[in-house]
Amino acid sequence: MKTYLCFFLLFGISLISTLSEAQIIDISFSENFNSTAEQYQVHDITFRGNSKNEQNPFEVIFGAVYTGPQGQRMNIPGFFNGNGEWISRFSASEKGTWSFETYGSMSELSGHTGQIEIKENTRSNQKGAVIIDPQNPQAFVYEDGSSHFLLAYELDWLYALDYESKEGLPRTNRILDDVAANGFNHVVMNLYAYDVGWGIAKDVPEEYFFGKPDYGIFEGGNENPDFSRLNLKLFQHLDRVFSAMQEKGLDAHLMIYVWNKMVNWPEMYSKADNMYFDYLIDRYQAFSNVIWDISKEALDYGRCDIPYLHERISRVRARDAFKRLLTVHDYEYNSRHEDKVDFVSIQSWRPNLYSLMLQGRQLHSKPVVNIEHGGYEEGPFISFLGNYTNAETCLERTYECVFAGVYGSYYWQDAAWNIVVWDALDDKHDFDKPRYDYYKHMSGLFGKLDFNDFKPSVPKLTTNDKGGNDNLATNGYGMYDGKGKYLMLIPKETERTNVIITKPESGKVKITWMNPFTGEYQDNGEMDWSGWMEVISPWQYAMSVLIIESI
Repeated sequence: MKTYLCFFLLFGISLISTLSEAQIIDISFSENFNSTAEQYQVHDITFRGNSKNEQNPFEVIFGAVYTGPQGQRMNIPGFFNGNGEWISRFSASEKGTWSFETYGSMSELSGHTGQIEIKENTRSNQKGAVIIDPQNPQAFVYEDGSSHFLLAYELDWLYALDYESKEGLPRTNRILDDVAANGFNHVVMNLYAYDVGWGIAKDVPEEYFFGKPDYGIFEGGNENPDFSRLNLKLFQHLDRVFSAMQEKGLDAHLMIYVWNKMVNWPEMYSKADNMYFDYLIDRYQAFSNVIWDISKEALDYGRCDIPYLHERISRVRARDAFKRLLTVHDYEYNSRHEDKVDFVSIQSWRPNLYSLMLQGRQLHSKPVVNIEHGGYEEGPFISFLGNYTNAETCLERTYECVFAGVYGSYYWQDAAWNIVVWDALDDKHDFDKPRYDYYKHMSGLFGKLDFNDFKPSVPKLTTNDKGGNDNLATNGYGMYDGKGKYLMLIPKETERTNVIITKPESGKVKITWMNPFTGEYQDNGEMDWSGWMEVISPWQYAMSVLIIESI
């Protein structure tokens, strides 16, 4: 399937195409403009104009007001694309006829009108943007109403894998296919990063090392940037990357700034800083899979402060006509200013992770994501070690987040940063493969059971109990749906578990076990209820999941 397809509309002839073949429809504007797209499909309209010699084209004002079938209006900024081209980029979740009229500080760009007919979506991986569940403000759903179990994968240098490629996105597609096939749906990435400040392996093959690229966000490269001109090749390349991600059903959690990756950033609030920030928002907001993150570890490195984060968030809110989700990769900020973000990102490496994440869920009325829990699964080439590198331990920590009612993330050392082994699952490698399959099993579990239906049990300090949802088990991490279904994460140290749940009307329950490491399910059949039901995992002394259903 083609991921980026250009069409040119000449002499007012309407576009005729198979919509499902394209993630981005690209058409040159002509009079009597009339085009068609599907729900959630990115639609670019290219306009031509020549700015005056002394005028920086990045400072030209350009945009379009789109009016929907119900009279709704969206003021969407356009952007300069080089070579005298300006693009108005649009997408819509609502079917029907959308009309537009452009405006601009150049006469060639102003006053153009046309229509786009939005048809029903036919692309299987397109469900619209991730939004907050209107029925459950601590959970996510897609725009089409389907549930969304966020499972994040860190891939900071994704932008670099095929930057120079003249043959499409072979590396990018390879790793994204592996990520999507194993249940991940949320890719945490930088728009740009230069290099890391810690020591890494010396024997990394050239094809897997992406640090210190000879280009940057601005023309002139990272070492000597021309802060008056953006590197349009980078942004054009990212169009293709976001398009490929959208095709595969992957959200792009875009960290706009990163302070510890040796990027030569312009001064805060400067003309160059604002130009970069605004351009990024203008160019990518129409992608339904984009999620904004102002900065990775925003307050940790002395580069920005809380007023700057406030101002950057305000800039996003003012320019993003689609109202995409926004967060900040910094709990110090989120904990003080929850009202500014759409979901709360937490970075916690503590050994009592489950208790802290449970506390985080109780403190906040919005979805909570542990975006970094200190687990960085080891690979063949040593990079940042964190506190936990064992694959099984990393999985256990992600499960602890999930059973506390928050969302988890995964890091593999040889994909998260400047080393990216983009074909890690290829049989040609003789190293131990990253355990992506563990997360496929987790995703599968919450494909069978809707995560949004469950709430975590908040246990009492004592195991003594008279019934209720505050002590579901003596030593498991419990969740319940309020309708007679229970999930319990049983820690590996457990010899046996005593279940304490409300008596069902039938006096019986159904017991199923799930092995998080193999994905195996074992049906243990019916069991008579008692106030102190003893159960033993078939994988004793290994973490397991217990599923209990009232009959």
